[in-house]
Amino acid sequence: MIALQSRANGELSHRINNSLEAALVSFGSGLIVITIIALFNPKIKAGITKLRSSVREKQLPKWNLFAGVLGGSFVALQTQVVPLIGVAIYSVASIAGQTAISLFVDRMGLSGGAKKLISKKRLAAAFITVAAVLLSVWDRLSVTSFSILAVLLSGLAGALVGVQRAMNGRINIFSAQSFTTSLLNFIMGTSTLLVFLVIKSLFHGRGLVALPHGPWWLYTGGTIGVIYIAFSSTIVQHLGVLTFTLFSVGGTLLGSLLIDIFAPTNGTHVTWYLVSGILLTYLGVLTGGESRIFKR
Repeated sequence: MIALQSRANGELSHRINNSLEAALVSFGSGLIVITIIALFNPKIKAGITKLRSSVREKQLPKWNLFAGVLGGSFVALQTQVVPLIGVAIYSVASIAGQTAISLFVDRMGLSGGAKKLISKKRLAAAFITVAAVLLSVWDRLSVTSFSILAVLLSGLAGALVGVQRAMNGRINIFSAQSFTTSLLNFIMGTSTLLVFLVIKSLFHGRGLVALPHGPWWLYTGGTIGVIYIAFSSTIVQHLGVLTFTLFSVGGTLLGSLLIDIFAPTNGTHVTWYLVSGILLTYLGVLTGGESRIFKR
């Protein structure tokens, strides 16, 4: 789903030549979709009521409700960093940040699930996954586009996603409704991106760009995000953030491979680096996966 969302958002960003506005359109459309669903779904409304009660009774700290701010900040960082170092280096640094922080949030039990020790097996799985992403983009790495600050910001962006997933898992415990968690994320994320876009417009003096009329799939990024956040907030409670991240990276690379085969962008081609990276990613999944997952 992330691969499909990236394809849609990337194409929209390319057509309007304004990545931050494209991100806001994606978040905003997702917010519209989940709001309409919430108006006619009593379970989502019940989830909102449960969250209010949990915060009022101090069972859920208020700061957990701002998980969507991390998602909006991630997109804002992504749109600024990728033009500086390229997608390949960004992908490696971002995944490194995600896997590293996942080890720590699982150790802290931030997602609301059982605390997980930072074992040698989990460390090995994290390193294998980062190596897999590095291998998958090896042919696209460019030394000329290397910037230490941009790489560090990419790692920070990935870390924000890891913490966001954990916070969503905890929110989901109290809302007991994954689409309520998704609604909260899109409210916070859209608001964050709107603030960033206003600030950028003030400093650069550039207004909004007219959106293209089609094709329709350019505007599917928000809907995909609604479903993704709802699913992920439930999954991390059971698997933990690291295991979810390992599976997610593998799925993203596999999705990218299928898109490059059936709906490629100009200049893209499938390489053995990407195929080998996917295989290595699932080796990382097997290395770090808990035995009870595979017994089931």
